[in-house]
Amino acid sequence: MSPKLDLDVLDRLHNCSILSAAQFDLPLMQELSKLAAYLQLRKFPAGHALDDKIMAAAFFEPSTRTRLSFESAMLHVGGKTLSVADAKTTGVAKGESMRDIGQMFNSYADVVVVRHTQQQALQQLTEYMRIPLINGGNGSDEHPTQALADWYALMKWRPELAFGTLPEQFRLTIGIIGTPGNMRTVKSFLTLALLFHKNINHITIFSEMADPLGAELRALTNASPITFDFSRNLKQSLEYLDVIYMNAIAFLGDGYRFFGDEFSLSSQSQLKTDTVILHPLARGEELGTCLDDTDHNLYFNQADGAVWLRQALLLAIFGRVRNIVPRELIK
Repeated sequence: MSPKLDLDVLDRLHNCSILSAAQFDLPLMQELSKLAAYLQLRKFPAGHALDDKIMAAAFFEPSTRTRLSFESAMLHVGGKTLSVADAKTTGVAKGESMRDIGQMFNSYADVVVVRHTQQQALQQLTEYMRIPLINGGNGSDEHPTQALADWYALMKWRPELAFGTLPEQFRLTIGIIGTPGNMRTVKSFLTLALLFHKNINHITIFSEMADPLGAELRALTNASPITFDFSRNLKQSLEYLDVIYMNAIAFLGDGYRFFGDEFSLSSQSQLKTDTVILHPLARGEELGTCLDDTDHNLYFNQADGAVWLRQALLLAIFGRVRNIVPRELIK
């Protein structure tokens, strides 16, 4: 029997901007993921749900997957898209303020997805905006929809994570390769991980940094029943990890920093047979292509599922879920 959707929960996203992973609780993630799964399984038609809507994808920092994923999501549900793929082609290059750009978006689109190198850019944009804004990555701060896609992939892999309680001996040990305090995808992933505390025993963070969390995340992790530790020795811990989330690229200031070889994975890595790997991509040498055709690869599923998760998110933001979901799938 197909699980039914609680549309009252999804209604909480109506007309909302999505700026942080902290906006989501477990019930909201459950319902959003169920909706995404029904869309992915094509349980009902949604191709014209947003025929009258326009999405602007304004990317002031390079992106392939996030921008195209959002554009594909919008087109799948009938919407139209406008794109800014290079900051040099915008008024920013002539000194225009983000506040003024935000004002103009009100006239051009019904929702805006923004990526920017500066953390404060979203706050400046929203000062004059009257339409929903979706954070597609703001500097080193957050990337909430990437984290939603990450956990959608994990919930498909192990549905009990969201819809049940695993026996203690089967609860997950997760390894996070990266520095949550200054890597936006890792920060957002960790923020949502705390919601699954009933099914996660332990998280190890592998980082070159002496303090990989920072004050904000340290307070959250200290309050969580999940136990944490920190290590620079990935190889020594591989045999214990059920899930590995890796991102060896950090955006710091005006450029990118890459982690060292000691944080890389390949077919030579001594992984458990059932360990799965997540990576938000793009990847470098830290994740060998030799793992692509193995059961460890969850990162392609993760990238594919992002399109459906973002469709679900857009439908919820525009309040169109009730228009397309059959009555028999509604609680």
